[in-house]
Amino acid sequence: MDREILARLSKITAEEQSILDGRTTIDRGLYMQGRSSIVNAKKLLASGKLITIRPHTRFIHFPEHTHDYVEVVYMCAGRTRHIVSGRQIELAQGDLLFLSQSCTHEVCRAEKQDIAVNFIVLPDFFNAPLAAMEEETPLRRFLVDCLCRQNSGPGYLHFDVSGVKPIENLIENLLWTLLEETPNKRKMSQMTMALLFLQLTGRAETLVPGDQEDAAVIQVLRCIESDYAGCSFGKISAQLHYDPSWLSRKIKAATGKTFTQLVQEKRLAQAAFLLKNTNRNVSDISVAVGYENISYFHRIFAAAFGKSPRRYRNDG
Repeated sequence: MDREILARLSKITAEEQSILDGRTTIDRGLYMQGRSSIVNAKKLLASGKLITIRPHTRFIHFPEHTHDYVEVVYMCAGRTRHIVSGRQIELAQGDLLFLSQSCTHEVCRAEKQDIAVNFIVLPDFFNAPLAAMEEETPLRRFLVDCLCRQNSGPGYLHFDVSGVKPIENLIENLLWTLLEETPNKRKMSQMTMALLFLQLTGRAETLVPGDQEDAAVIQVLRCIESDYAGCSFGKISAQLHYDPSWLSRKIKAATGKTFTQLVQEKRLAQAAFLLKNTNRNVSDISVAVGYENISYFHRIFAAAFGKSPRRYRNDG
């Protein structure tokens, strides 16, 4: 983490100083309307803004609550412990935690060395970053749920991305954009967030499962990511020792798609990348992504992208 950013986030805030001076309860008026336990975005976001940041409040336990926005917690240094919809989650340096409007959230006391930053984000902010995500993944599903205010998953995502430099750099860029009065702040923030999401999408192994069902789906997604050209459902279910019928239902419930659809999406996305970024001929690309039947590859590529592989490449 950039030293200057860390120094700014480490400073004792007025709220924290008040806590240290002897107040032992959270000032609900800073976060909530009346007696509600819903943290209100209007209390935290300036009018017309879709995203802001605030240092994680230390030295006190924050009781169970919900919020009417999406919260993203990034652990800059130290550790924090959270209870999300009844599950205990410990964040270490470099971890990311996405929280939807549907989950309950309780935050355990943190000490001076435990530095985190909270991104307060209205769902509409994610419209532009979401447009860059073509593959169905747990992150994309989570964002769609947040936009639609649905609850088809656990309501949170925990990524262990400690030491992943591209992600750390993107978060630092996002923090600088929001800390400073940068021109075109919203557009720059959305573009940076889109790049962050694409990095997370390509690193399925960093997603921490919340339970056995989450673990099963994440393992399948990791297999697709690492061996999209040669993987098969029978092979994966046997390797992971899961009942195929049970696993098939869990994949569908978690992603909204079948295993076959997920593999095809990954293969075609990789084919599209190779068409745009290499000079390999179409037949070679077809075989490289897992399709020995070239005519079948042409047919499904055209169905997915609205044009043949050759035209897709030539259209620039």
